[in-house]
Amino acid sequence: MIEGYKSHREPVLDRRLRLGFVGGGRGLVGHWHAAGARLSNQWDIVAGAMSSDPEVAKTTGRAWSLDPDRTYGSYAEMAAGEAARADGIDAVAICTPNDTHFDIAKTFMQHGIPIILDKPMTNTIEDADKLVEQARSGDHFLTLTYPFAFHAMARQARHMVQNGDLGRIRQVNVEYLQDWAVDPPDPDIQGRAWRNIPERVGRSSAVADIGTHAYHLLKFITGLETKELRADFHVCGAPKEVEDTAYVNLRMEGGVPGLLWVTQAAPGQYCGLRIRVWGEAGGLSWDQEAPEALIHAPLHEPERHILRGQGTGLCTEAERLVHLPRGHPEALSDAWANLYSEIAIAIAAKISGQPVPPDFLAIPTPEMGAQGVRFVNACADSHEAGGVWVTL
Repeated sequence: MIEGYKSHREPVLDRRLRLGFVGGGRGLVGHWHAAGARLSNQWDIVAGAMSSDPEVAKTTGRAWSLDPDRTYGSYAEMAAGEAARADGIDAVAICTPNDTHFDIAKTFMQHGIPIILDKPMTNTIEDADKLVEQARSGDHFLTLTYPFAFHAMARQARHMVQNGDLGRIRQVNVEYLQDWAVDPPDPDIQGRAWRNIPERVGRSSAVADIGTHAYHLLKFITGLETKELRADFHVCGAPKEVEDTAYVNLRMEGGVPGLLWVTQAAPGQYCGLRIRVWGEAGGLSWDQEAPEALIHAPLHEPERHILRGQGTGLCTEAERLVHLPRGHPEALSDAWANLYSEIAIAIAAKISGQPVPPDFLAIPTPEMGAQGVRFVNACADSHEAGGVWVTL
């Protein structure tokens, strides 16, 4: 049934998979997850523990049209309740602050429920390693939500690098720029307030939040491992205990240099995740604020703009992620849908015992989640030591 499966918009089994949520009811992240799951046509959202406040959880459950019997007051109650049902959830999306990820993911894995976890995986390397070990030793499913790699043109960029279109890679630049941290945090915006509390975010705020996206995209497109880094943290917006800006120099395998720059305090910058890769035979540039175009600059040749669309010469991996013909814009919601489609295929294969074609899916592994945690902590180590080079 799954071997050779092509569509990302038809349920792989004879039903949609059942999805539950922990957290996310009042924040943007939860709505992105939900929009992607629904747009993928692979999932029904059937259960949730939408808040740590039981009354808010009930109110939010009603707003999401959840069955009151499957609107839970705590994640522990939800894990036990859903595991006991014949029609229990096939996966749980965990959309909560960083410091809660470990306990929630551990609990659901103990009940045999697949995990779809927001990044960063955890705040500490020790907790990340424990989740990886729990997932691998128990053959549990655990993935992280790095949706930007599920844009069709990000997939095309990776293919072109792997295909040798740029020749040997010589340097990489990736940045993620926002402006919401210029002003003091609004306590009524829950998703922003906790990101300024060290006890919630760990040793880093901006790097753990958006820097992990930038780092994953760099590794995803180039395939290069980072060997060493040095980082400087700054507060460029309203005063706060954690950084809102970071400059990170990278030394990647083969001696390839890189620069990773993130800020949440640059006025006029909204969600500027951009990557540029240069090799001996040309360069690539992709901007998630204009996600449908990939700029290819072959050395000594005219610049080429490659546009998302079907039947336009895209690689198979990219074309499979295309929803609409050219001229009908696609955006981040479509990338989230692609992410949830690939997760659904992986879980459906596990349920049915059917194989998935090699290299058909690109969903993040538990080890990739732990790599992100190591990156965050290495940046913090470097900054706290005065900006020294540290081994990753």
